[in-house]
Amino acid sequence: MAAKNDDGRKVVAENRRARHEYFIVEDHEAGIMLTGTEVKSLRKGQSNIAESYASMEEGAMWLINAYIPEYQQAGRFFQHDPRRKRKLLMKAAEIRKLKLAIERKGMTLVPLELYFNAKGLAKLKLALAEGKKNYDKRETEKKRDWNREKARLMRDKG
Repeated sequence: MAAKNDDGRKVVAENRRARHEYFIVEDHEAGIMLTGTEVKSLRKGQSNIAESYASMEEGAMWLINAYIPEYQQAGRFFQHDPRRKRKLLMKAAEIRKLKLAIERKGMTLVPLELYFNAKGLAKLKLALAEGKKNYDKRETEKKRDWNREKARLMRDKG
């Protein structure tokens, strides 16, 4: 089952790798158009957004390559394709803003979290991100290790 956060959100899937691979510039919340069996499968806490991304096609925002497994209790006729494109629901002004950032600055849209909000609606936390080079990843790792070591020293020395 998915764990509930303090603000009433029930996180279903998280993309932890995204923070390692990208510099997160800003994040946005988007709704998702899902079928009934997809929602039931998500409520069971099953999904994977680690290899997915969002793109602009036909004037709309789409989530591509997100994995939501078939709901086993439903019949074969009612099943969905686990890796189908899913339309993201955002305001037109927000979509235009993101489209400009993607085209001009060469950024990408990466999903960070898939969750149910307090009202029970499925939402996706998207990040406008810039890819890291290998030396950036090493630098981030050094900073994290140093902060961890510093915290240990402060704790031990009082």
